[in-house]
Amino acid sequence: MSDYLDSLETRDPQQREAELMARLPGLIAKAQSVPGWARLLQGVDAAQINHRSALAQLPVTHKSDLVRLQQQAQPFGGLNVTPSHAMRRLFMSPGPIFDPQGQGEDWWRFARPLHALGLRAGHVIQNCFSYHFTPAAFMMEEAARKLGCAVIPAGSGQTEQQVQAIAALRPDAWVGPPSFLRIIVERARELGADISSIKMALCSAEALPPRLRRWFYEQGITRVMQTYGTADIGNIAYETAVGDEVNEGMVLDEDLILEIVQPGGSQPVAEGEVGEVVITSFNPDYPMIRFGTGDLSRVLPGPSACGRSNVRIAGWLGRADQATKVRGMFIHPLQVQEIMRRHPQVQRARMVVSGAMSNDRMVLHCEVAEAPPSADLTATLISAMRDITKLRGEVQFCTPGSLPDDGRLIEDVRSYD
Repeated sequence: MSDYLDSLETRDPQQREAELMARLPGLIAKAQSVPGWARLLQGVDAAQINHRSALAQLPVTHKSDLVRLQQQAQPFGGLNVTPSHAMRRLFMSPGPIFDPQGQGEDWWRFARPLHALGLRAGHVIQNCFSYHFTPAAFMMEEAARKLGCAVIPAGSGQTEQQVQAIAALRPDAWVGPPSFLRIIVERARELGADISSIKMALCSAEALPPRLRRWFYEQGITRVMQTYGTADIGNIAYETAVGDEVNEGMVLDEDLILEIVQPGGSQPVAEGEVGEVVITSFNPDYPMIRFGTGDLSRVLPGPSACGRSNVRIAGWLGRADQATKVRGMFIHPLQVQEIMRRHPQVQRARMVVSGAMSNDRMVLHCEVAEAPPSADLTATLISAMRDITKLRGEVQFCTPGSLPDDGRLIEDVRSYD
């Protein structure tokens, strides 16, 4: 049984680069056939975009741009080649940002990280990503289908039922945000339930601190790995292992072109420097050309010890913009602005995300003219946070003039170790 999903993973790097560059002109031309990309790539000669230096001259479209583009041309900003009615599923993530799923097999390409984890036909997976509005659960579902694995569609929440399902159905692996896996393991211990069938876990949507990975090992989950992706691109990169030893960095997916560019800019940084992850994706339904994820990373030197020959990145190293993830969901500066718009008595606000070991706490720090603030205002602000971000948070009132006047609307002060 092969350690690799297919022969693409061990291609000669020069062959991979040549094949990707040869596909670029066709991708650009196809994208220019729809209104959104036609505007963004106006005046570009697709035939000339066949090498990296030419690609680097095209504009970067940032994830934060999608809200504006989609408001101008709903639902997908005119960036979709396949019309909405011909897609398989349509999603709405916080922002809101709308994302499609086309008809193709393993459309988001997550079979590679599941295969690298060790999953094969006949394995059973408990899928604890949310099935509600957002695509993460379906990303894993489709990949599991390709590999021939059965899926328990557990979704998020209902911790005691999660434990019951594991104890009864005996899944081999678990997928979801790492903080939720910890909650499940701790609840199983309280209940005296046997969840020892889970020997593998693939985590995503939030950071996996080294201490938390070690803690999972201590609970008998012998292989715990991460994958990195977005709803717009799908799988971007994933961890691999040799035996039970997880290799350094994450291996880039085979169907992408990666650039690491100056944060907020468009030009690639020097090799090995930290910058924003920019991806060009050959998705036939929803192509992305120089898509700025807003995430920071860097390229690591040399190949992975697992034998896969593609580029490795250091994993997630922070955000290039103020957006951040809380419990697996993005929050954006525009959402903080919307809370303030709905409540004009809030003169200044900053969302502070804190916590350690993936236990996130979200607090909206507010300056208001009203003194002291009423209980009703507290309740309505908490309700607005829930409505706008789809996450629960707290409110803390500050003395007027005490919040820094630095333009930041979101501050992430979490500890990742």
